[in-house]
Amino acid sequence: MKAIRNDHYTYRVTWSEDDQEYVGLCAEFPGLSWLSNSPEAALRGIRGVVADVVADMTTAREAVPEPLASRKFSGKFMVRVPPDVHRDLTVEAAEVGVSLNRLATVKLAH
Repeated sequence: MKAIRNDHYTYRVTWSEDDQEYVGLCAEFPGLSWLSNSPEAALRGIRGVVADVVADMTTAREAVPEPLASRKFSGKFMVRVPPDVHRDLTVEAAEVGVSLNRLATVKLAH
């Protein structure tokens, strides 16, 4: 089993108005969080929890999530929209002189 370093995971710290503390999160482990009174401590806390969980999963020979930073992305994904939205977007693309794909890319980037 390939070892995965927990410092390659995608971490985020945000303020929790409900808890009145900073919360540390990890995108690859959405069920985990760590609350603290400072953003730095929240980041240290969530990194420690992730390291512990990765160690436990490795010991149990469970599949450990691959870090998002290590994944290769094709740049393609399919989005289903209602037919009227598809029509409206096609008309808008034609009116501005771009492909539907280009219009969708611009809209998603905003």
